[in-house]
Amino acid sequence: LEVITGTGRRRRFSDDDKARIIEETLVPGAVVSEIARRHGLSPQQLFGWRRQARQPASASTETSGPLFVPALVEATLPERAVRRRGRNRALDEDRVAGIIEVEIGSVTVRVGRGADARTVTAVIRALKASA
Repeated sequence: LEVITGTGRRRRFSDDDKARIIEETLVPGAVVSEIARRHGLSPQQLFGWRRQARQPASASTETSGPLFVPALVEATLPERAVRRRGRNRALDEDRVAGIIEVEIGSVTVRVGRGADARTVTAVIRALKASA
């Protein structure tokens, strides 16, 4: 029987303590729920620690915040837009204005005016997953 008194504030575990407890779970025949109970943890919390320990260090930095790259703004129009025949130059300039290019690996995605944000997001996520 365990009697818990006090305010029940959140316990903090150092990285060394977490590593030591995780190592206990990796021993053949170890039962995670017993180890968690012995250290006053829930099994879900201990499984979460194990999952975090398996992730590479670079994966945790990606979730810390968005990474930004410099935006390159070209003052001139691309050659193919200028060379169109039989069209008004103002229409050509209007067509290429506002295009965003995203390079992921060796793939370039061009997003024009009126593109659906959900579709663009799905395409970029698919490209990032395959890169």
